[in-house]
Amino acid sequence: MNASQIVGVEWATLEGRRPRPAGCNARLDAHGDLIRLPAVRLTTADGATGFGVCRAMPEQVAQIVGASLETLFSLEAGVNEAWLAFDYPLWDLVGQRTGRPVYELAGEIVGRTPPTPLRAPCYDSSFYFDDLHLASTQAAAEWMAEEARAVYVRGHRVFKIKIGRGARHLPLMEGTARDVAIIHAVREAVGPQATLLIDANNGYNLNLAKQVLQETAGCHIFWLEEPFHEDPVLYQDLKAWLAGRGLATLIADGEGDASPQLLAWAREGLINVVQYDVIGYGFTPWLHLGRQLDAWGVRSAPHHFGTHYGNYAACHLAAAFRHFTFVEWDEAQTPGLDAAGYVLEEGFVQVPDTPGFGLALDDGVFQRAVKAGGGVCWL
Repeated sequence: MNASQIVGVEWATLEGRRPRPAGCNARLDAHGDLIRLPAVRLTTADGATGFGVCRAMPEQVAQIVGASLETLFSLEAGVNEAWLAFDYPLWDLVGQRTGRPVYELAGEIVGRTPPTPLRAPCYDSSFYFDDLHLASTQAAAEWMAEEARAVYVRGHRVFKIKIGRGARHLPLMEGTARDVAIIHAVREAVGPQATLLIDANNGYNLNLAKQVLQETAGCHIFWLEEPFHEDPVLYQDLKAWLAGRGLATLIADGEGDASPQLLAWAREGLINVVQYDVIGYGFTPWLHLGRQLDAWGVRSAPHHFGTHYGNYAACHLAAAFRHFTFVEWDEAQTPGLDAAGYVLEEGFVQVPDTPGFGLALDDGVFQRAVKAGGGVCWL
């Protein structure tokens, strides 16, 4: 038997909690505090293991058992396209077998030497519509400012604020006025040196986007994310409007059901920051995309929300791209997932130089989750 042959696959869903529930955004109801991490652990014939977030179908699980690691992964390109469902556990497995962190392996593929120690810039992603129970705009602004102060104490210096309350949850102008008041309140709470991002989840139109950017010009918004459904004509108009007023705000997009034309528009300069989801799009595809975006002078900022694991996985992309901008940080605690090597301080995540993704899996917790609703497949 080949020592690198996959002899076992175990899968389960781990559940964790955010420190406080995430509220609504412009489109959706409250997101809550529950985190669900669908995880797979791969074992090779020599006893090495690697785990990571994975949404492989049962028939794919059966097919990978017996495969040699050399047919699944190459040190020149990452995970073979046919096996991208196992992208994260395979990267972790290769890191464990080689004794190297994933960011080092990834850097070699794109021809970049990662700094030591690696520090990944990140932003807090917890500022949802947590204020809808409050009747007054002033009370809402004070509530969100208090949340911002707490997040600042936790170590964040970049804050993404959800906007678009008037798209669904409040009357249009009342919701828009509340968006503006909250942006100002958060800026005051975190100080002039912090970085503010705003995210409309397609809840604005062009004119509302301009209005909010005009009324918050003094807050120095770093980027406006998903202001409206992707439209190159509207993006061109917005960029011309920003330039005409001397506003340096960037346009970020690509998190959700992005247009197939998104990358073409990014190359043309209509979009400044590409945000394909780090889990849904995948680590290996992101590695190659980031190199392409670097060549175009476009920023990379992989989206992440809802699995916890993506907080850490995205950090390993930070070493690979010249124009990597931020890791999206969805704070949570997941029993069974040990991320003690990652330290958040002053807006950066200190990334461990331990093998793989630098995460440890508690075997007892994982095995209980396997028995409760997961499964195993052994050669």
